[in-house]
Amino acid sequence: MKQKIFKYVLLSVVSTVFIGCIDNEPQVEELPSAAVKFIYEVADSVYTLDYYTGATIRFTSISALEGICQWDFGDGATATGEVVTHKYAEAGTYAVKLTVAGSQNCTEPIMIYDIVPILSIKSIEGGICEVLTSAVEFDVEVPNPENLSVEYLWTFPVGTVDEAGETLTEYAGENPGKVRFGNVGSQTVRLQVKLGGRSLEEGSLKVPVAYNKAVPTLYYAVKGGNLMAYKLVNDKPDNMEITPFDLGISSGQHALNLVFKDSSLYVLDCGKQFTYVDDQAGNLGDGKITVVAKDGSKVETMLANSGTAFDDPFYGYAEGDYLYFSDRNTGIARAKLTDRNKVFSRTEYPYYVQNALLGYYNNGWSYGAMNACFGKINGTWYQCKTYNGYGIYRYTDADILSEPTTGGEKAPDAGIALSGMSVKSFVWDAKNQVIYFSIYDTGYEGLYRCTLAQLDAIGATKGNLAPYKLTMADGTSIVPITTPGVGEGSSGEFIGVCQMALDESDGSVYFGYRSGDASVKSGLMRYNPASGNIEYVLEGVDVYGVAVNMTLSKLF
Repeated sequence: MKQKIFKYVLLSVVSTVFIGCIDNEPQVEELPSAAVKFIYEVADSVYTLDYYTGATIRFTSISALEGICQWDFGDGATATGEVVTHKYAEAGTYAVKLTVAGSQNCTEPIMIYDIVPILSIKSIEGGICEVLTSAVEFDVEVPNPENLSVEYLWTFPVGTVDEAGETLTEYAGENPGKVRFGNVGSQTVRLQVKLGGRSLEEGSLKVPVAYNKAVPTLYYAVKGGNLMAYKLVNDKPDNMEITPFDLGISSGQHALNLVFKDSSLYVLDCGKQFTYVDDQAGNLGDGKITVVAKDGSKVETMLANSGTAFDDPFYGYAEGDYLYFSDRNTGIARAKLTDRNKVFSRTEYPYYVQNALLGYYNNGWSYGAMNACFGKINGTWYQCKTYNGYGIYRYTDADILSEPTTGGEKAPDAGIALSGMSVKSFVWDAKNQVIYFSIYDTGYEGLYRCTLAQLDAIGATKGNLAPYKLTMADGTSIVPITTPGVGEGSSGEFIGVCQMALDESDGSVYFGYRSGDASVKSGLMRYNPASGNIEYVLEGVDVYGVAVNMTLSKLF
């Protein structure tokens, strides 16, 4: 009551002060008040947790202020009483307003969802769905608080068969029975439902269909999309397709590099700003390293950068208990594979090697352009450089200096391979003792394969590359994008073939290819040593990093 008395006294004072110049009575406005509050909940007996169209929702005033409760539900409907119910006919966010005693009020939002069919798979014998063999049954739930009529129309992917072995593309009815899938990968089942004659939003379910033999798994990051997994099958039946598994995890902004180690996928995303920028404020860094379980069931942040863009993680290499990662401009640091939820700082992650910690500084290379592949071959580091020093720079741990130098030191004995050439990526096939590498120098763009002795013999002469160039079956060479403004990146930073991955079981080399040739599509590609040619795995997809899990499995 004190609140009401104070209000009346205030109005009386205002009236006394201004009575000489104002003729009309002052109006009492409805004012928001902490003394007015309400709660709401679904009142239907079946669906008590979700707010669907058609659901009965109970609104209860818990206001300290006494008086008549007037409700405005935000959709044009109103009610009076301390406890009221209401149904919303359409999905949306509504502002519910409770006014008490005609003077004070409270407004809260409520989000109403449209009804969507909820699909799930019943338990499968053996735990995974194998192509052609596993019979799959579905559960479907359609929230229907008003008991309206329901119509079902299922759509199945190509290769699906019913219990009788007949091709199944559509099924009208609630239960299609047991089905089998004829293709490997994420197979999408769709369900269109009409509720009371009204078409609901389509429901869908991606069923992970395994191969029926244990094989390696390829992971790749899609530009503007998700991380994908692909079974590396070489003996599939002619009528079977191998399609990707969508892990449902974003690839990030520029996941140029993937590293698979043990049972985890390490995703190195260099963030939005991956080309040169004058980041004087040191606040454009947003790259991170993410750790993803092999089946996508768990995602953790290993290391995140919020400082300068030059410190974003670009390329990586795993050895022992460490993940080595390069920044854009200066060098390579390392993190423990077990690190989680770390914020990058140079104090905690000092350089393992940097430009000025090698005798190459001012003796072939200088600052910049660490944003290309690196790794070890036979205990020697191989590091690609595409600016202020071109080629593959080689050194051992013993060559790393204890103090930075700007010159005057002896260059490492391992020397420079492909000196003067823009080598973006490489992969080593230890079993067959050959190295694969990509070059994007104009006129020499493409993929190459040779032994280490042949690599040394090429020297700094681009014309010596010719015998080692790999082509498609028709003799076409792959030509990565090297024109500024056409694809991502700029000189020294083009994304053409930014990483390669080896299937050790058969020697195939997989890579994402960004085409600079209108006659050749971008896509996920491989060099097939059995045919001696470059082949498409998937056409029309923009791929960043790739990695292979050599642990054989039917699924992941």
